[in-house]
Amino acid sequence: MSRVCELTGKKPVFGRSISHAHNVSNRRFLLNLQKKRIWLEDEGRWVTVRATAKALKTLDKKGYKAMMKELNGK
Repeated sequence: MSRVCELTGKKPVFGRSISHAHNVSNRRFLLNLQKKRIWLEDEGRWVTVRATAKALKTLDKKGYKAMMKELNGK
């Protein structure tokens, strides 16, 4: 399973770790992915979503319908 937020589409970003001795190595900054069940009023069913913690906070604030409308507009 890929590490991608299903609500926002964000993916891990890549960077470099630099030690005290200035040895450089590649690294990945991973997302804070969580599994969450969401109740959809319109469809009358539960949906399981893998989303970042920030996306879940936005989902609680705006609601699923408003969030999807905003993301599809971008």
